[in-house]
This record gives sequence, C-alpha cells and structure tokens, in this order.
Amino acid sequence: MKAQLLTMATPDGPFTIIARDGVVLASGWTAEASELTGQIHPELLPAGYENVDGLGPISAAVEAFYAGNPAPAMGVPVLQKSGPFRAHAWDVLRTVRPGAPVTYTEYAELSGNAKAVRAAASACAFNAAALFVPCHRVVRTDGTLGGFRWGLRIKESLLARERDALTAPSPAAESLTAR
Repeated sequence: MKAQLLTMATPDGPFTIIARDGVVLASGWTAEASELTGQIHPELLPAGYENVDGLGPISAAVEAFYAGNPAPAMGVPVLQKSGPFRAHAWDVLRTVRPGAPVTYTEYAELSGNAKAVRAAASACAFNAAALFVPCHRVVRTDGTLGGFRWGLRIKESLLARERDALTAPSPAAESLTAR
C-alpha cells in the first residue's frame, strides 16, 4: 500500500511527513524520505510513496505548532509498532505538557517503571513520529538537552517555541488590555 509524502517548510528547516490514511507513520526535520523510512517498523513500511501538497489536519497541526499552538499536534493519529513498554512510553510522551519538559527519570516514572530510564531514553531514540510524539520534551536530569535525532539546535528551538507559547498573552487577553 502506498503512503503520502509531504515536505513542509518550517523555521527549523524542511519537515517531512510520511502518512497513510490520515495517520502519521514517520516525520522529522529532513527533506529526504530515506532518513525517515528506517524508523518505520517493517510491518508498517509502505510499498511506495505519493507526493502530496497537503495532509489536511496533519499539515495544519504542523502549521499551528509553528504559529504558537502546539496542542493540535497531539491530536494527530500516529501509528508506530514496538514492544509493550516502548508503545506505552510513546503514548505517555503525548501527555507531557508543552513548555514543561520532563527528565528521562521522570519520563520512566510516568511510563510506569522508575527503573527503566534507559528503556525510556530508547523510546525517544526510536520514535519515528517526531513532533507528533514529542520526544523533544525529555531532557537530562541536570536540565541540559540530551540527545535528539534531528539535532540539538532544533530541540532547543522546539522547546523555546513551546515556552513562548505558554507565556504569550491570549488574543482575548490582548483585546481586554487594549480597551
């Protein structure tokens, strides 16, 4: 079965999405689909790709993120396959609040096994659906960024955008102060 392939321009560089039937299989800051396909589980790997100009709510969620609203990306359906801990850990990542990163230790605890810090880090490393499964929201215990498949510059940018989105006044608040 073919999948749709879309590369969008973002302030952090090209962002490519591989999706099938409205569900993200892989995504990341690259213009090369080949840099994403290795992260897709072999059972989910598409037989081919069709270039598209948009992916409806998926591409709208990326645009919303870069416009200051990270919430819609968490509603985009994602399909990844792995063992039970990693699959659960990916679901847990989608509950980490934008602008409030957690440490790898906290992430392991949230995922149900406080001793599984390395397994939690591995879930981040093998996450195929960057942005939609926000592994960028996990940092080291000392607060430093740690690793990120797409580079620390992009991870820092994503975290800064989410922080800024939390501190930006809402349009309703701006209209009240303008009176």
